[in-house]
Amino acid sequence: MKNTMKHVRWTGALLAAALALTGCTTTPTASCDLPRTQNLNAAINAADSLLANGCENHFDEYYAQLLNIAEGDPQIENKRKFSEFLLRTSEQGLLSKRQAERAYNRYFNVKFVSLMGDYNNCSQTCPRKRQVLTSMEAELQDKERGLLKVSQDARSYYRADRLFKETELVLEATCTACAAQ
Repeated sequence: MKNTMKHVRWTGALLAAALALTGCTTTPTASCDLPRTQNLNAAINAADSLLANGCENHFDEYYAQLLNIAEGDPQIENKRKFSEFLLRTSEQGLLSKRQAERAYNRYFNVKFVSLMGDYNNCSQTCPRKRQVLTSMEAELQDKERGLLKVSQDARSYYRADRLFKETELVLEATCTACAAQ
């Protein structure tokens, strides 16, 4: 009798495990993978659809992939396409308006998002001047990608580069003056 009970329990456990495994293999799961394409419009449409259907935590990954795709076909229109994509994600509540603006400006605008705020204040910026300049250098690389490699807007990129160099000089002078006070 004991052996029969063990056999029934063992068989029941095996049956439950088999049913669980069968359920896993036959239940379709939604894929959040962005389809492989070199067409930016198709990729943006796919990202829009995936973001609207439960893959919102993949936004950063999609944004990076869209930038890669756009580098393969750089054109000035790509700035507009990214702007519209970010606007839609903001309207869907996936990003705040400020987050969408920062994502766009980091790559496609001459303004530095890493410098926004009270950067003219001796007590705020000078103590972390090196950190601010390092952040701006990293952002300049993103602007190179967005403005030059994605949208072929060399004029805007070189304006951003000049702004970075001017800011570096102004910060040096400002912080020297602040230290002398």
